[in-house]
Amino acid sequence: MELYFRKGKENDLSEIIDLTASAVSQMERFGIMQWDELYPAAEDFTADIAAEQLYTGLIRSRIAVIYVLNQQYDEDYKQGTWKSPEEPFMILHRLCVHPKFQNTGIAGKTMAHIESQVKRLGINAIRLDVFSQNPFALKLYKKCGYTQTGTANWRKGMFYLMEKYL
Repeated sequence: MELYFRKGKENDLSEIIDLTASAVSQMERFGIMQWDELYPAAEDFTADIAAEQLYTGLIRSRIAVIYVLNQQYDEDYKQGTWKSPEEPFMILHRLCVHPKFQNTGIAGKTMAHIESQVKRLGINAIRLDVFSQNPFALKLYKKCGYTQTGTANWRKGMFYLMEKYL
């Protein structure tokens, strides 16, 4: 299964919204109440696309995975005990695999792609936050070598702040 990455486009928006709605339904079936009608919203994806920070991973011309990569972070990230807080870093947001493509290795391939992408930018660190009640995301990030540096309490509960040096 070949995975092709490109920047998200305005005409991808309806497919992205369908993908995340399917993922939210799947998460809720597992009792993971991480995303809802408030977040992520269509406005978030529209802004991500306009800023050229949303990326899509396609399989046979269908969006299988999305993610956002930028340097924007919540104030609570300052609570993290980062290994090298002064070094440049990228933040990974809204990684989401369509349920039809879950459990096929897409998330791991996407993480490897993201790490290569960040390295090409001359940056050696990726930071992210992960919902403490999402065992699938926690397993992925730990398997990829991310370590917890702190916590943040947001609307949905506790999130772990994580980082990896490349």
